[in-house]
Amino acid sequence: MPDALISSRTTLSLAALGRVLAVAATLAASGLGGEAWARGAPETFADLVDKVLPSVVNIATTQGGPRPGQAQAPTPRGPGGQAQPQTPLDELFRNFEERNRQAKPQQRRTTALGSGFIIDASGYIVTNNHVIEGATEITVILQDEERFPATLIGVDKKTDLALLKVQANRPLPALTWGDSDAARVGDWVMAIGNPFGLGGTVTVGIISARARDISQGPYDNFIQTDASINRGNSGGPLFNLDGQVIGINTAIYSPNGNSVGIGFAVPAAISKHVIAQLQKYGRTKRGWIGVNVQTVPEDLAKTAGLERTQGALIASVKEGGPAEKGKIQAGDVVLSFDDRPIPSMRELPRIVADTDPGRDVPVEVWRGGHITKLLVNVGELEEAEQQQAAANPTTIPDDAGAGTMRDLGLGLAVVTDELRKKFQINPDVKGVVVTEVTQGGAAADRSLAPGDVIVEVAQQEVTTPASVQAKIKAAKDAGRRSVLMLVNRRGENRFVAMPVGG
Repeated sequence: MPDALISSRTTLSLAALGRVLAVAATLAASGLGGEAWARGAPETFADLVDKVLPSVVNIATTQGGPRPGQAQAPTPRGPGGQAQPQTPLDELFRNFEERNRQAKPQQRRTTALGSGFIIDASGYIVTNNHVIEGATEITVILQDEERFPATLIGVDKKTDLALLKVQANRPLPALTWGDSDAARVGDWVMAIGNPFGLGGTVTVGIISARARDISQGPYDNFIQTDASINRGNSGGPLFNLDGQVIGINTAIYSPNGNSVGIGFAVPAAISKHVIAQLQKYGRTKRGWIGVNVQTVPEDLAKTAGLERTQGALIASVKEGGPAEKGKIQAGDVVLSFDDRPIPSMRELPRIVADTDPGRDVPVEVWRGGHITKLLVNVGELEEAEQQQAAANPTTIPDDAGAGTMRDLGLGLAVVTDELRKKFQINPDVKGVVVTEVTQGGAAADRSLAPGDVIVEVAQQEVTTPASVQAKIKAAKDAGRRSVLMLVNRRGENRFVAMPVGG
């Protein structure tokens, strides 16, 4: 048997299995086993698979590709590529398999495969943004091989979600959302998807952890599972034993780009709200109050009289924003928002984002040794971002062609034809080229090298050294310890968590 097909799971001997079953029976008979032993694992998952499999789809996308002999640059929101042990999760892979390259004189087209699922009988399909990003054609393939051209309804890059629509002459079998907040570590889960283009593949495992922050976006709250997730599983559903979708499979942690038993899914608690907005508006409408927050340090909590390090510390308040109008001040510690407790800094941005714009929301803050109750009228994040972009148009200074970031040990330059030739940079790659890396610096520690191209910083495209510097400065000003960079090397993308502050 080829090594690649050998199972990595430990096999129990019959004697060991017998001992486990004997202990289980004893506990159950004595009443000590509790609900977990009473329910146990199902004898088979076949009934559950029969119920949900028709609602899981394969997604094929067609888009422009590289010239012959050049590697295709992956889309930037999935896991893959070579391992980088010094990053928070080695690699985020793109989760789809390139196929069927067609040679043409000018433009070549590549087909990529991913997964998705039907969430509405009228033909709405959920998948990952990175599965369909940059596609010129999208095809949804049902389990019976029936194909439908799909229309893109909307995407949300912050959570890597996308909503498609197909026109069928009949109602399609739709899935329902489950309660991901009720899912516990140790619960059985099942994933179905299209790994490596194989289609209709079922894997099972358990929830290994909850609320994982893998530095993929501002609202990271991933479910971690050991159910096998590989390239092509992106956008597929993660089910509970009731056949409800409690997550959308999005990323893995892997030293080789394939499943090693650590996968991540966007929880339904986040997904269903985003998908509902995409279906209704074609875009997201997130809540926004105009603050920068950071973790409450232990010494500050003691000084302020807090019993423990809880809440979100307000680092700054945007002038004229909803928080300022609601009397929130820098130095306040937000303990609850809309009557929902804020146990840690990470919770506040997610809860605010899930709040409908226009609502008056009660907020409790710790100020001056006691609780102060405030009322804040929530604004809309997307409108605020558009206003900021209009007020601060991007400008390229005269010296933007080259730059040095001494604190990171980086030399940067705009990508030119000469540099493309020198470093063999693919013609379709855009960004800022690394021209110099100082030994012992942060960039060298993250294995950056001359010829690498920084495509994105903090999930925003960059085209000049000045834009890289500006986004890193913004991350520092916001109190971030690191910033996520998307780096292209010889046609392969990888994510690098670059430290920017203490």
